[in-house]
Amino acid sequence: MSDIQKILIANRGEIALRVIRTCHEMGIHTVAVYSTMDRDALHVRFADEAVCIGPPSSAESYLRPDRLIAAAEVTGADAIHPGYGFLAENAEFSQICADNDIEFIGPSPETMRLMSQKDVAKDTMAEAGVPIVEGSDGTISDIDEARSLASDIGFPVMIKAASGGGGTGMRLVREPETFDQAFNGARSEADAAFGDPEVYIEKFVEKPRHVEIQVLGDGKGNVMHFGERECSIQRRHQKLVEEAPSPIVDEDLRQEMGETAIRGAEAVNYEGAGTMEFLVGASGNFYFMEMNTRIQVEHPVTEEVTDVDLVEEQILVSMGKTLERTTVPMEGHAIECRINAENPFKNFSPAPGDITAFHQPGGHGIRIDTAAYGGYRIPPTYDSMIAKLIAYGKTREHAIRKMRRALDEFVVEGVKTTIPFHQQLMRDDRFQEGNFDTRFLDDFEIEPAPTPS
Repeated sequence: MSDIQKILIANRGEIALRVIRTCHEMGIHTVAVYSTMDRDALHVRFADEAVCIGPPSSAESYLRPDRLIAAAEVTGADAIHPGYGFLAENAEFSQICADNDIEFIGPSPETMRLMSQKDVAKDTMAEAGVPIVEGSDGTISDIDEARSLASDIGFPVMIKAASGGGGTGMRLVREPETFDQAFNGARSEADAAFGDPEVYIEKFVEKPRHVEIQVLGDGKGNVMHFGERECSIQRRHQKLVEEAPSPIVDEDLRQEMGETAIRGAEAVNYEGAGTMEFLVGASGNFYFMEMNTRIQVEHPVTEEVTDVDLVEEQILVSMGKTLERTTVPMEGHAIECRINAENPFKNFSPAPGDITAFHQPGGHGIRIDTAAYGGYRIPPTYDSMIAKLIAYGKTREHAIRKMRRALDEFVVEGVKTTIPFHQQLMRDDRFQEGNFDTRFLDDFEIEPAPTPS
């Protein structure tokens, strides 16, 4: 295997700090990049070197390939880890790294291009024998044709942007009368967000569960999987809670989904860590949604139940490690709660500001991934996530009990957070029974905190 001596982390916050930790354990030097807003951030402090790449705006700092490449060249970094978000799934950035003889820790530009266009990815997976939801053959722009197709498929249907993700450019249509407005709205939103108005149509799966398979490929045709994660607790298609394993997946379904995910990843000669995302219907049938060609926010729950450092595996694959086509067994249960600077009592509105007090929970089976501290300012410029709180137990019930205790210990003062929401969710009977789907939060009532007497 070829050595990587120094890695530049093209990201910020907890994921940058997460990558730095693994690099240091591997004896690899690290370079942090930061905007002027992040001058006092922990990833800047704990990296071996740090380079300022611009003002607070992401467009003028973390989303500038030229400045990232310049920082790598001036510090002598021979690889770049993109983390997640920003340029992590940008095929052009991966290509620019290759053109400058810098190892991009992730898939090839060709694979990223193939999987970033959802309609192309869907067709590619269908050819590989991965089950897909009935829908349009590629993108569709003519509204009359789209309306006719939706009627043939049968309502309800989903209209989805061909580019991007996170729920942007997505519309659920239950009746023909609302189709035209939803179709035009999805195209306009997709065009504004991604510069691409193209959309496609799929049959909507009722009461779906969002279950994803973690895969790792070596770019030599070998892919392994690390079991599934349940990600159905989400709001506006943004995940709030993840866990591994899924409460609804038994060993037979796990094997079937895992083999399917491997087959799909092999079809695009995948290299690095990635996630095959599926919708699982009430009958147990599952359908390909998309592939995330990067490390996921929720990767710690998989690490806890497999005892594998996925970031280390990413780096080793980039050094040339050859994998076996195998399954990594899971043991125990892990749950992750995303602690965001949002006010759950006011429709999860953003709540940036200064953290005046910060106390992390601890104890057996508790992990915190965070870059926050007392005195840290949550900027309005970037993602609102403060921390990822992960609880590991022998069983799902055990993990929930640990998570409830940890949430009760977690103190963040100065800004509103989603901790009260998670506290109520962990005590909800339906959640504890595993009885939920992706629309669970549509009717979940968040009770106001009691007023001090």
